Amino acid sequence: MSEPPGHACGVFGVYAPGQSVAHLAYLGLFALQHRGQESAGIAVSDGETITVVKDMGLVTQVFDERRLAPLQGHLAIGHNRYSTTGSSSWRNAQPVYRSVGDAGFALGHNGNLTNVLELSDALGMLPGMLEPELGLDSTTDSALVAELIAHEYPPEPRSDGRDLELALERVLPRLRGGFSFVLLDDARLIGVRDEHGFWPLVLGRIEAGWVLASESAALDIVGAHYVRDVEPGEMVVIDASGIRSHHYAPPTPKLCLFEFVYFSRPDTNLYGKSVHLARQRMGEELARQAPVAADMVMPIPESGIPAAQGFARASGIPYGDGLVKNRYVGRTFIEPTHQLRGAGVRLKLNPLPENIRGKRLIVVDDSIVRGTTTRQVVAMLREAGAAEVHFRVSSPPYRWPCFYGMDTGRRSELLAADLSVGEIRDYLGVDSLAYLDLDRLVAATGADGEAFCTACLTGDYLVPVPEADTKLALESPPEPIAELDGFAPTSAET
Repeated sequence: MSEPPGHACGVFGVYAPGQSVAHLAYLGLFALQHRGQESAGIAVSDGETITVVKDMGLVTQVFDERRLAPLQGHLAIGHNRYSTTGSSSWRNAQPVYRSVGDAGFALGHNGNLTNVLELSDALGMLPGMLEPELGLDSTTDSALVAELIAHEYPPEPRSDGRDLELALERVLPRLRGGFSFVLLDDARLIGVRDEHGFWPLVLGRIEAGWVLASESAALDIVGAHYVRDVEPGEMVVIDASGIRSHHYAPPTPKLCLFEFVYFSRPDTNLYGKSVHLARQRMGEELARQAPVAADMVMPIPESGIPAAQGFARASGIPYGDGLVKNRYVGRTFIEPTHQLRGAGVRLKLNPLPENIRGKRLIVVDDSIVRGTTTRQVVAMLREAGAAEVHFRVSSPPYRWPCFYGMDTGRRSELLAADLSVGEIRDYLGVDSLAYLDLDRLVAATGADGEAFCTACLTGDYLVPVPEADTKLALESPPEPIAELDGFAPTSAET
């Protein structure tokens, strides 16, 4: 994706007595770095004390041996953040810690809640106000959940040590939206998914214990083998007695379809299916649906590569490279002028004129969100001498904002919200444009077609969307969602 939406965050947890759990958490977060690049953090428990280290930046910027060495313990959780609720700042880095019970607890959250105003009302908060006496040192929905859990802790610690579990059982049914949590207290590692399972969470086994991770690819890097997915509506608890499970809500699986399209690493498995192979099948389906005469099929790297490979294989048109990606450039933060914004695109992608000149190109990407970067890429290909540019997208038009954990901005910012495919073609300056049909996309995953959330493509919101933009609801008065005027969600919450 040349201009991706904000990723879902990455969470990781490990219970491994006798092992360097901080180093294992570091490796797990490194494997999940693609899911969030704003901040990183690790919380470790040694059975008596919970220590949290977090900071802004990439995992390798936040942690080194000097910071990892003192983090001694037998269980840990980690978090990579991309903000969906709450601004990007140090105070909003995770894991979130609360000092209650014997040692307190820490929480890492992937997702976004849709009822933050209702939940803040339950704590006696006013929108736009921080109340230090409530412990809200952060303005995220994650901190709000942590505070709700802390309020449900018993006045005196229980003899069986299940304070965190029981508090979660009281809080989880009150949460709406998308969430995969990893939590720890002094002795337990806990993983939770919302009842729809919008965001993935998997359970793995290592010789010394257990691992929880947003993606199965993160299990590989720590030498864990995949056991199973944490089920929607399930809470998994891991401690010295082993592993136990509790379903706090009936499961209605609706994994975000964009985990297959873009978010997850290609070496991850979702619903037991290879993401890489699914993306190649998307390209094959796209070639069958929207064939065109051309000399070369090329991807927008890196995200368009598998689909471009599939398109080339199914069409018989040679696959080639037309763009080089600078692997060391992440998000472009400083773009104050139009001229520098263009330079920002070239920092990330640069054309190969000798492969492009005089050729009819089929350019494949996984999606188009706002369209500005895609338009600049097309212009670069034209300047490099492309005879024709035919754009193919391995997902349907992205028309609706996500409220469950993907930061896409408002609907008015989405290119396909109000434009036809023909109008988008003209805006991008391409000779032809085609998007993969939804039924073909779902078929390419190899999974049950009813097991996905497709709200961003169809407007079919499984959980009612808020009447106000809650992204910064805990920092400032919420703003009306003008672009949803006259729109009613097409399905009710289950």
